[in-house]
Amino acid sequence: MKLLLHMCCGPCSCYPVKKLRADGIEPVGYFFNPNIHPYKEWEMRLNTAREFAEKVQMEFFADENYRLRDFLKRALPAEALPNGRCTMCYTWRLEEAARFAAEHGFEAFTSTLFYSIYQQHDLMKRTAERFAAQYGVQFYYEDFRPGWQEGIDISQELELYRQPYCGCIFSEEERYSKAIRKQRKKDNKAKKRARLEAEAKARELEAQR
Repeated sequence: MKLLLHMCCGPCSCYPVKKLRADGIEPVGYFFNPNIHPYKEWEMRLNTAREFAEKVQMEFFADENYRLRDFLKRALPAEALPNGRCTMCYTWRLEEAARFAAEHGFEAFTSTLFYSIYQQHDLMKRTAERFAAQYGVQFYYEDFRPGWQEGIDISQELELYRQPYCGCIFSEEERYSKAIRKQRKKDNKAKKRARLEAEAKARELEAQR
């Protein structure tokens, strides 16, 4: 089977590629991720996906256009809908994977999105099936999530860059604002502890007079 593997990043490709090859399928990687921002992060993930493909000797294609403005035009209106932004993101990338597969003679396509334990698996599956029918190409479904930890281990062995957030600027904000709140809470606890210790010391000195 000539299979196109949409790659969201290098680390998330580790287990799916291993599993597909174990099943006798040689995938071809395709990097299309207009959701990743800012530019340096997108560039790092593109380069890491290419690095991974080279290390495992897998054929690789990439859309090397940075699409910040296109993403914002789609994402901002979607923010008003329940789960709209993530749905838009899945839809855009999976449709592009189906289109690219159909136009370049692939029998089927799949995505490393089905490896992530954090994504909305059933929604992505329905979306991929819809575009498979629309573009006349097979959607090869496999739940790669059982290999989550193995994929992490492989990526570390290959010394691949591992990103700290999903990809878009919204997820970056969510990731780091939580960290900031956690640090602020920790700092406030330390200040409170220092204040209580100072008050206790003052009472002790007062009692000694």
